[in-house]
Amino acid sequence: MRKRLLPYGLHYIDKEDIKEVVKVLKSNWITTGPKIEEFEKKFADYIGCKFAVAVSSGTAALDIAVASLGIKEGSEVITTPFTFVATSNSIVYNNLKPVFVDIKKDTFNIDPDKIEENVTDKTKAIIYVDYAGQPCDIDRIKAIAKKHRLYLIEDAAHALGAEYKGIKSGNFADLTTFSFHPVKHITTGEGGMVTTNNKKLYEKLKLLRNHGIEKNVMKSQREGSWRYDMILLGRNYRITDFQAALGISQLKKLDKFIQKRKLIAKQYNKGLGGIPEITLPYEKNGIRHAWHIYTILLDKSINRDEFFNLMRKKKIGVNVHYIPVYHHSYYTQHFKIDGKQFPVTENIFGRIVTLPLFYKMPNADVKYVVDSVKKTISELI
Repeated sequence: MRKRLLPYGLHYIDKEDIKEVVKVLKSNWITTGPKIEEFEKKFADYIGCKFAVAVSSGTAALDIAVASLGIKEGSEVITTPFTFVATSNSIVYNNLKPVFVDIKKDTFNIDPDKIEENVTDKTKAIIYVDYAGQPCDIDRIKAIAKKHRLYLIEDAAHALGAEYKGIKSGNFADLTTFSFHPVKHITTGEGGMVTTNNKKLYEKLKLLRNHGIEKNVMKSQREGSWRYDMILLGRNYRITDFQAALGISQLKKLDKFIQKRKLIAKQYNKGLGGIPEITLPYEKNGIRHAWHIYTILLDKSINRDEFFNLMRKKKIGVNVHYIPVYHHSYYTQHFKIDGKQFPVTENIFGRIVTLPLFYKMPNADVKYVVDSVKKTISELI
């Protein structure tokens, strides 16, 4: 039995990361300095897109991505309910209405057929989430968006480094958002990024993260350089230079991080395969899975909450990703949503468990998790 809880996710910081952060802390810039632009450039180069805007969190990235589109208040945005609340909150922050549609049984990603069924005259955008690091059915979603003239936002908080038909996530939608929370592939403590290939949106994103302030507003030489103007209702979503320095250093290790995550997923598949009470994650052809999380589905004969509690007693930090958004009190109070509309989401939610998965997880811990899953199931049969 372990003495300490094995977390479901954990960051990895090495001496080189610390060295780069210390350099910035000893410099004259600790925020809004040159490291931010460098991070954005290196990130865009990695993704293969034109522009990237660094912000203070993945939630901030989602918020300004939605805000940059200038969608009329009261319009509808279609999204998945099987995600962290930040995805739909970004819609609500911007005085728009989230319209949830059900997910697919295999990938747990948003179901394109359900998107099509729910498009109305009020629909202006789709936010799709690459659940667990597996890209959605992007061709289908893009076709729907083109047909109905809708904006697309890809929530790729799970999917940094993921690929769809050989192209990295961050190139398909009008805007793509990423998160650098410590449980994600790379970390800046808190932090996020928005990528786009649209220069107008890029310029607007930069304004929105900095109070909507435009500093380059001099009309003539007679006006002083102290002048600035707030031209949009922006936010303060700036990231610091030392966070950006950490992000640059972490980005160098990203592919190595993903390879290790993939190896752990294979070990889980091998160790847990053939257990009739478990359904393992499905991986589509033609994609590169980023493996942010590894989830299993328990048979209905196994009580998920009992399984969860027994695994926690064994010091394994299992988790549940996610509680459907419409289950949360704020959404039940402000939106009339019937969970029966989402049978797949409800079914998956009642059976899903997230197992630990992170870069520095040793093989012995992977084996301990596998053995503990088997033992816990035997205790509940």
